[in-house]
Amino acid sequence: MNRIENAFQNARSEGRSAFVSYVCAGDPDPETSLEVCRTLLRSGVDVLELGVPFSDPLADGLTNQLAAQRALEAGTTRSDVFDLVRAIRKENDTTPIVFYTYYNLMFSGGLDDYVAEAAEAGVDGLLVLDLPPEEAEDHMAACDAHGVKTVFLLAPTTPEERVEYIARFATGFIYYVSRTGVTGVRDNLASDLEEMVAMIKRHTDKPLVVGFGIHNREQVRSVAELADGVVVGSAIVNTIKDNLGDRAATLDRMGDLVTDLVQGTQVD
Repeated sequence: MNRIENAFQNARSEGRSAFVSYVCAGDPDPETSLEVCRTLLRSGVDVLELGVPFSDPLADGLTNQLAAQRALEAGTTRSDVFDLVRAIRKENDTTPIVFYTYYNLMFSGGLDDYVAEAAEAGVDGLLVLDLPPEEAEDHMAACDAHGVKTVFLLAPTTPEERVEYIARFATGFIYYVSRTGVTGVRDNLASDLEEMVAMIKRHTDKPLVVGFGIHNREQVRSVAELADGVVVGSAIVNTIKDNLGDRAATLDRMGDLVTDLVQGTQVD
C-alpha cells in the first residue's frame, strides 16, 4: 500500500476518521514552517496537506491568502517547498504529504519535471485547485508515471452525474468542499452535508474527506461520523497569524488546538 491508503486504513482500523491538517509551506518563514509541520505531526495528524504559496490563490479565503503572502514575502521558493518535504521525510516516512496547489506553479517550469521532483522529495498526492479532470490528461499521466496520487475536488453544486465522472479520476482520495465559496472558518456545518456525503459515496470507493469551514472539535466529530477524513485549515493557520513574531507561542497554541481537534475524529 502507499502512504495515503495506509493512513486511511489505519484510521478505520482504530474506529475513527482520518485528520487532515492544512498549512501553507513557508508560513511565516521557511525555518518556522518546518517546526510547524513537526508540531502537526506530533499532534497526531494523519495526512499533512501543504499549500504551495502562490500569488493568486483564487480558491482561498483571506486567512490562507495572507498565509501565502507571508510565505512569499519571507522569500519562500519552489526549492524551499520541496526542501521542506525532504526535511520532513528525514524524520517521518509514514505520514502522507499532499500538495494543495495551482496548475501554473506546476506547468510553468515543466509539468513532468515538477511531478518527478515532488515524488523524489516524498510528496504522495497532488490536489490542483484550478485543474478539472477534462483538462488534466497530462497531469494525470505524469502522476501515474511517477507514482503520485491525484486528488480532485467536489462541491455542493456538483451534479450527481459529474460526481461520478470526477470520482473515477481520483487515485488518492476525494476532497468534498462542504460549502460554496472560498476557504475560511464557518460557525455551522452545511445543512445538506449528510445527504451529499451519502450521494458521493455511492459513486466511489476512494476515501472521502470533507473540508472548508471546520474549526472545532464538535464540528470535527460531526463530520467524522459521515466521512473518511476531516480537513481543518484556516483555524490552524490562524494560530500562526495570531502569534506572529513569537514562534514558541505559535507552536504551543497550534499543538493544543490540533491535539484537541484530533480527539474529535474518534467515532467508535
